Amino acid sequence: MRSARLSLPVVVGVVALAAIGLARSEEIRERALAGLGAGVPAREAALSRGFVLGADEEVDPQTEEDFRRSGLAHLLAVSGQNVTLLALLAMPLLAAFGIPLRERLLWILGLIAVYVPLAGAGPSIQRAAVMGAAGLLAMLAGRPASRLFALAAALIVTLAFDPGVAADVGWQLSFAAVAGIFVLATPIRRAISARFGASGWRRALAEGVAVTVAATLATAPLIAFHFGALSLTTLLANVLAMPAVAPAMWLGMASAAAAQVPGLPVEVLNLPNAFLLAYIAEVAAWCGRPEWAEADVSLGGTGLVVSYLVLAALSAAVLRFGSRLVLWGVSAAALLPGLVLLAPLALRGGDAPPVVRGLRVSVLDVGQGDAILLQPVAAPAVLVDGGPTAAGLAAELEEAGVERLGAAVITHDQADHAGGIEELLGHLPVPRLVYARLSAETLALAREAGAVPVRVGAGDVLRSGALRLEVLSPPGAPAGSPTGEDANRLSLVLLARWRSFSMLLTGDAEAEAVPLEPGPVDVLKLAHHGSEDAGLAALLERTRPALAVVSVGRDNSYGHPAPATLAALARAGIRTLRTDRDGEIVIEAGRHSIAATASG
Repeated sequence: MRSARLSLPVVVGVVALAAIGLARSEEIRERALAGLGAGVPAREAALSRGFVLGADEEVDPQTEEDFRRSGLAHLLAVSGQNVTLLALLAMPLLAAFGIPLRERLLWILGLIAVYVPLAGAGPSIQRAAVMGAAGLLAMLAGRPASRLFALAAALIVTLAFDPGVAADVGWQLSFAAVAGIFVLATPIRRAISARFGASGWRRALAEGVAVTVAATLATAPLIAFHFGALSLTTLLANVLAMPAVAPAMWLGMASAAAAQVPGLPVEVLNLPNAFLLAYIAEVAAWCGRPEWAEADVSLGGTGLVVSYLVLAALSAAVLRFGSRLVLWGVSAAALLPGLVLLAPLALRGGDAPPVVRGLRVSVLDVGQGDAILLQPVAAPAVLVDGGPTAAGLAAELEEAGVERLGAAVITHDQADHAGGIEELLGHLPVPRLVYARLSAETLALAREAGAVPVRVGAGDVLRSGALRLEVLSPPGAPAGSPTGEDANRLSLVLLARWRSFSMLLTGDAEAEAVPLEPGPVDVLKLAHHGSEDAGLAALLERTRPALAVVSVGRDNSYGHPAPATLAALARAGIRTLRTDRDGEIVIEAGRHSIAATASG
């Protein structure tokens, strides 16, 4: 009866905790971000924010590249691992207060509901939250769910909320990792224990190594398929980092929680955590910087399927025969990691789409209009404008390997910018339609197609992975088309940043009408198809771009680009590429390089 009497206040408390967390998530997140960086060096502060909240924007390019090449990049993005560690951390703390098991599980559900928006509510964290909630609810009902039931529940719920999320790379990797752990971790652990023993610390080490290896193997073919590269040191790096990962996460979560109480000395938690984070960063450097640490792999769809068939066949054999299956005198369970990692290397080639290794910016040749595609590695693509109608935009995107956009941006409501995107809606998944001012008809079309309209103004920031699009102009304004105002002057102006690369996307906002202070940039997209602009010379002096691009149609009746504009670029000594003369322009931004090519 005691448990029944306590259940109502507990439920009320959990609901209140979740409601407060959801309502004040931004405020709580800001305090957590500040707390995670208190009293520690900049690199460790940035890593801590990435580990706990997925806020990896401040991680320096070299460290980020080390994590990517070593196969540790998943640590900088919140995932199911975070939710699991949160539950493991909360369980003993709640038990110390004498809270019964069922009520502890309810409190953890509330914590998960708070943590998801704090961590950015991305597909992987949604999946992890749903899976954790499914397992906890099954335990509350007295029927602990099987692992596959929890995975299936997460699959159904996340797809029900957003069917297009299945195209998200992070979502795919997250599910592959969990499925791999469910299927492979146990036989790998048994193989390790059979050789090294299963008592005391050896069992814990075998469990950790087995989970790490299983997740790494299950995601390897997908990584090769999507990113065109495979880390050859990923198993070693993940095993070496493993002992420090959980303590670093726990200390970071404790610091984020303590930061919500003014005056608490979070440095006490951050200082030991800094040593753990520094160690993980060194592991990433040891395993990521050798030239041979990463292999280029162009794995097509057929190769991806065959790789997973190889993984399934080997897994089935290991599960069926265990340590009795011996190949070349070695247990098959021990050979499994090497055989699976070799499969993508053996199957390289095929029908793979263009591989994005950093940030690819394509100024598409759509005639007299703007259409700029930004494809950051390991994140959904963003399309800024779509050119006019019937310009072949869908074919251009298909050729670029884009099956789903993270967002489409309409800089202003004119046919040469919005027409192509209006055609795409309903034919290509577009979760968000970003705009400053837009007609009611286009907004209705977006909603009907399942896109969520997002109105932005100066100061707002859009993100897709490491890509940031900062809105410089115009100021926030009511929805709807402007009346009696210059639509070009109200065009969205965006500053795209990826690592150290920057590009100013001006839409049709000419510098003479819209003063801009973006600082130096690498690439400038000329405003209004290169029309005459009295403010261009001053803008070039302020921004000092190495490259200028002009999105303009061949033999257009407007005389774009204007001779005065071309003369200003020539006087400044700026290399200029034009879609009317040079065709599609592709800019590849890598770790230390920027390369621009044209198809014409």
